Amino acid sequence: MKKCFPTRLLSLALLGGALLAGCSQSQTPATTDATAPSTTMPANYFPAPETGVKTGGVQVIPITTPKGKFNVWTKRFGNNPKIKVLLLNGGPGATHEYFECMESFLPQEGVEFIYYDQLGCGNSDNPKDTAMWSLPRYVEEVEQVRQALKLDKNNFYLLGHSWGGILAAEYAFKYQQHLKGLIISNMMMSCPAYGKYADEVLAKQMKPEVLAEIRAIEAKKDFSNPRYMGLLEPNFYAEHLCRIVPNPEPVTRAMSKINQSLYVTMQGPSEFGISGKLTTWDRTKDLPQLTVPVLSIGGKYDTMDPAHMAWIATQVKNGNSLICPNGSHMSMYDDQQTYMKGFLTFLKSVDDGSFKPGTKL
Repeated sequence: MKKCFPTRLLSLALLGGALLAGCSQSQTPATTDATAPSTTMPANYFPAPETGVKTGGVQVIPITTPKGKFNVWTKRFGNNPKIKVLLLNGGPGATHEYFECMESFLPQEGVEFIYYDQLGCGNSDNPKDTAMWSLPRYVEEVEQVRQALKLDKNNFYLLGHSWGGILAAEYAFKYQQHLKGLIISNMMMSCPAYGKYADEVLAKQMKPEVLAEIRAIEAKKDFSNPRYMGLLEPNFYAEHLCRIVPNPEPVTRAMSKINQSLYVTMQGPSEFGISGKLTTWDRTKDLPQLTVPVLSIGGKYDTMDPAHMAWIATQVKNGNSLICPNGSHMSMYDDQQTYMKGFLTFLKSVDDGSFKPGTKL
């Protein structure tokens, strides 16, 4: 789940996490690229199969909803008939833009990926109707996007990060017959357990006086009080959302555009626990229903419980886990080499048939 902060605060720190002083992670990217390409990029990777006027892979897709028709924005990057990764951003309500780090890793491996702004996000239509912020409706939206992009079980990988992980899992429970692989990134499969982890583990890591002031503001529901974010940013977000300070520019840009109506309706006003429509969401007992290859990714310093995220891989029929030892909720940035290497290893193993359930990447 990711949280947007006012621009003046984003300049100091960090759809979302989910998303500063006290940052313990180096701001300098690792010089050793653990995901150096093992093969040269296919010659046909960049030439687009578009006909007529070229749009750089952009495709605006009309979707049907209970409230009428709307348009959602997608952009295909690269071309690989066997590996096509559709990206579901977090927030809820952030944009595809924080996934731009994928451009530094996936093309050199010939992996096609597709940016996608969910309804109410980024370049897509915003109906400005809270009745539209519904998990079942979003599942049907993803299915319409899949059909429009002509993705199928022979090539379709779905990666959902944070809130996108909830959406990806929920999609898979209903439509896994269309999937080749599922990646649940930095998300637990139980929002009650997520809230409990925040209360019983992460909260206790704060200074008692800081936690007491945060709880007092929450008790008054005074979430617009600038003191609230002023406390959360250095004491929670910088530790568990993104440990790189200042945040990478794509993260700052994506979170500055967050749809607050969507975020608060679904998540609640803060990453420090959950209080929106998703409060009771829990799919832990249903995980054995997932039979497609699944990769569960988490970070040691995540807002989510890393033990739970590793456990997810043991509950599905064909699971791998990747827990980034230096990562937080935005592990694709603050433990980037680990994240990308494990992600690519999963994709390739499923594609070439070497995938082994139970592997810790």
